[in-house]
Amino acid sequence: MWGAITGLTAEAALLTATPLRVAIGGGTPAGAVRAAQSLLDQGATTLISFGLAGGLNPTYPPGTLLIPHAIIAGSTRYPCDPDLCRALGGTTGDLLLGHEVIAATRAEKSSLFVATGAAAIDLESGAVAALAHANGVKFAALRAIADPAWRTLPTLALNALDTSGKIRLGFVLRSLLRHPGHLPGLIQLGADANRARQTLKASLSQCHWPTR
Repeated sequence: MWGAITGLTAEAALLTATPLRVAIGGGTPAGAVRAAQSLLDQGATTLISFGLAGGLNPTYPPGTLLIPHAIIAGSTRYPCDPDLCRALGGTTGDLLLGHEVIAATRAEKSSLFVATGAAAIDLESGAVAALAHANGVKFAALRAIADPAWRTLPTLALNALDTSGKIRLGFVLRSLLRHPGHLPGLIQLGADANRARQTLKASLSQCHWPTR
């Protein structure tokens, strides 16, 4: 059984037509570990980190697809399984940074890019890669950039998710009433996230899934 770990419910919805068993981590490393462990407990022999990513490479626009050959988590580099990468469409040759916190500013992203050489960052892949390695199961990641390296995220976007991976709509609306200047940035972020989701959706048709 192949399992997929996402941070958001919107990402999980893209996988409904696939044979993958999906668990949602809620957008935190600890949540990703719980989600991945639940899949292992159900018998998963393969784990895939799936969803959106923040860009670190300044040449990669929103919607860029990433099938990395390795994940960097702390001081450890976890190679992605080559056969699994081929099943997902073939590695794009990138490194992906699995981080503990969101890289919110352009300066933070630039610093991480220089330090690691990773093309993008997310909060699930490092945690899931470590767990997969510890349990001897295959691992790979399929991600698309939603937040490019040149953007500083609107402050309220950093707290917009609840622990189940859903948008806290009430919080967002109340925040916008207090800080209406954040609206243009949120609209652009939403458009870029949609572009990334469309990239992911299109890539799924090129994947070679196991039979159910």
